[in-house]
Amino acid sequence: MTVRTRLTLTVAAAVAVAVAGASALTYVLVRKELYGQVDEALRERVHTIRVGVIEDAISGEQFLGGPRDPLGAASGFTQLATAAGEAITPPDAQVELPVTDRARAVARRDDGAYFSDLDLGGRHVRVYTLPTSEPGYALQIARPLDEVDDALRRIRRLLLLIALGGVGLAGALGLAVARGVLAPVRRLTVAAEEVSETRDLSRRIDDSGRDELSRLAGTFNTMLAALEDSAQAQRRLVSDASHELRTPLTSLRTNIEVLTRGDALPDGERAKLLRDVTEQLSEMTALIAELVELARGDEAPAEPEDVRLDVVAAAAVERTRRNRPGVEIRADLHETTVRGVPASIERAISNLLDNAAKWSPPGGVVEIATRDGEVVVRDRGPGIADTDVPFVFDRFYRSEGARGLPGSGLGLAIVHQVAEAHGGTVAVERPGDGGTRMRLRLAPTKS
Repeated sequence: MTVRTRLTLTVAAAVAVAVAGASALTYVLVRKELYGQVDEALRERVHTIRVGVIEDAISGEQFLGGPRDPLGAASGFTQLATAAGEAITPPDAQVELPVTDRARAVARRDDGAYFSDLDLGGRHVRVYTLPTSEPGYALQIARPLDEVDDALRRIRRLLLLIALGGVGLAGALGLAVARGVLAPVRRLTVAAEEVSETRDLSRRIDDSGRDELSRLAGTFNTMLAALEDSAQAQRRLVSDASHELRTPLTSLRTNIEVLTRGDALPDGERAKLLRDVTEQLSEMTALIAELVELARGDEAPAEPEDVRLDVVAAAAVERTRRNRPGVEIRADLHETTVRGVPASIERAISNLLDNAAKWSPPGGVVEIATRDGEVVVRDRGPGIADTDVPFVFDRFYRSEGARGLPGSGLGLAIVHQVAEAHGGTVAVERPGDGGTRMRLRLAPTKS
């Protein structure tokens, strides 16, 4: 069953319940009003019967007037009920009202006047029973409800027709409302199907409006934009990676082909080629590892936790000291805690330290400090040119001065990715006395 059908049926059912409830309430009120009029007429009939007439009927001298209709028609049929359960009726009466226990209780003065309905001779009758002035007797006045029943029958038919018409109209209106309400959903469905078939992530949906469905369309457009950006970034990564891998692979292949010539190479040349092959393999291994790190950054992040930034930085410092023994690293690490993934943060700090060490002259000094959720790494190298500053965090970007140095151009891109994943920032600064300062700020823990 479609959503439109369910919505239409829901609206029709809701209106049906409302109409049925209103019809039932109307019927009850009308019935109460009609019965109230009959009851009032029966009370008025009591006032037309003189006390002396009742006494004469009790003594048997005469009765309360002979009825023309078996049940007295509009004027009502009258009889006396005794406490013993007997009924005193007019001489020419064709019917007799049953004397119930309650009627006997009224005759005995054990109960008060009351109204009741009964079926007498196939006719619906309203009976008013009340005590008389003479103890041991109760007066019963009955009036047929033919007019009332006919009126109620017509009202029931009319209310049924109104209810059926209301349900039908509700179904039609529900269908129209469902079509209007679900039109944006239908557009979303069509757009999703087109994107699925064509793989065209540039498709967008009209999200003008301020209702929930417009917000849903806006969310869908945002999702498509994110997917489009992700797909473009993925294509750029693959393209850049293939470009970066092509050169070392070509060089590596050439060197290996030369080595396969056997004894034709002098020993010194052969040793040099082997060193080149080893270095190229190391560079490719580092490049592939960084590519994997970038690819992992696009996956769902690990569950964050409280991380001692100074402890993570200390581990990164020790690693860099082992890998870069020719550079002095001075650490000023103050205790500070951030929220994030320890392994990713340590990788980002290690990349900052490796980059600073790479640009430092032999025997140079790299400074690192942690404080208030921030890591600052400073080197004393040549600094970054004005033209290179906007691009230092781009993937595979390498300045002219860096093209002769080992590296893939991915280290700072990974730092930038880690910063964004942790809700932080990374910025490059150029101190007045030379060198480069990198400032990585991460989201601190909530106290």
